[in-house]
Amino acid sequence: MENDFIKDVSEIRRQARMHVEDGALTQGYSANRDTIVKLLNDALATEIVCVLRYRRHYFMAKGIAAEPVAEEFLEHANEELSHADKLAARIAQLGGEPNFNPDSLSARSHAEYIEGKDLNDMVRENLIAERIAIDSYREMIHYIADNDPTTRRLLEEILAKEEEHADELSNLVKPELPKAS
Repeated sequence: MENDFIKDVSEIRRQARMHVEDGALTQGYSANRDTIVKLLNDALATEIVCVLRYRRHYFMAKGIAAEPVAEEFLEHANEELSHADKLAARIAQLGGEPNFNPDSLSARSHAEYIEGKDLNDMVRENLIAERIAIDSYREMIHYIADNDPTTRRLLEEILAKEEEHADELSNLVKPELPKAS
């Protein structure tokens, strides 16, 4: 009675032994692996472009209010790098190859690499990139649905962090309201 939810344990065992070289991809994997790897490689390119833009902004931030904003840029750059590492690991787990080719990064990235001429521009460009990432991750999650729960959860985790980044940056571009006397 306990194992009624599993149709045939002996068949699961047989399949596991027969396709052991497939690693994490079992017969129950229902997503199109090639499409998922492409989506993840595009997301990887997006994260790397964001790391590079945030790092540049960290070093180029100037002005009286620059120090805390620059620190925010550096924190976001490090978090985007962590996202890139997680995406690359998932690509490899799916039997794909993470594409770090610098010649194609900006073409595959959903976000653009825009330098910005001053601190305000830098904040706005990073916020725009975060908003692009948010919508891109939402679309990927919707596409994957229940066909690859592990990848979906990874993308949901990254999406939550991108929303947090957008919120933090949004607070930097909002004008301060005058204080009531």
